[in-house]
Amino acid sequence: MKQHLARFTVSILLWFAAVTIGFAQETLKTMEWAVDGQTRTALVYVPSTIGKKAVPLVFAFHGHGGTSLNMYKTHRFDQLWPEAILVFPQGLNTPGMLTDPQGKKSGWVVSDQTNNNRDLRFFDAMLATLRNTYQIDNNRIYATGHSNGGGFTYLLWATRAQEFAAFAPTATAAGKLVSKLTPKPALHLMGENDPLVKPFMQKLTYNAVLKINGCSSEGIKIDSNITKYEGKNGNDVWLFLHSGGHSYPQSANPAIVNFFQNHVKK
Repeated sequence: MKQHLARFTVSILLWFAAVTIGFAQETLKTMEWAVDGQTRTALVYVPSTIGKKAVPLVFAFHGHGGTSLNMYKTHRFDQLWPEAILVFPQGLNTPGMLTDPQGKKSGWVVSDQTNNNRDLRFFDAMLATLRNTYQIDNNRIYATGHSNGGGFTYLLWATRAQEFAAFAPTATAAGKLVSKLTPKPALHLMGENDPLVKPFMQKLTYNAVLKINGCSSEGIKIDSNITKYEGKNGNDVWLFLHSGGHSYPQSANPAIVNFFQNHVKK
């Protein structure tokens, strides 16, 4: 009897897990846009409570050679912020700045002077559709991206800052885009042993951001990885420094969500 009861309990749990997974898959859908004659896609997580009130919107851009699905799997913001719409766009084959010069892998342009601004136009199309389809809180729109996706996040900051409440680029550097940045709350994540985007390059970027945002010279430790620098008019900078390399640490997910939740466009 006990064995039958145990099997029945396990069966119920497995059924419940399957239903839960199925529900999660139903809320994650592929959306398509036609941009300059090309079909562009993104995985979009939509909250089950959509329609009842205006919701936050988060864009998350994969690194060079990455995919929207892998970005979703490594950035499970839906588990931490289920009330937000989450967008995981798919890049096109793009020459990389540090790898893949022939452009055989997917990625993002990091300049508004190349490829007819195809990725910026893709972002504009996504944002317009999402605003027309859902009730978006325009004071809570955010962008994050890893590596090349982080570079594109800096490009959005340089060219579309007025649309966003805050940015969280990871394992990347802004390069010449620094001169086009305006004060905005930012979280920059860096692996202190990053072999690809060298730490000295990233330090140049985040030190420039600290200056642009008018941050205090003394930071406040939030935890072992994060130091918060208070900026003028609420434009704080959080530095997330970890001892790893170029890979994205899963511990960054709650930190980025917490950072976004604490910053609303003024």
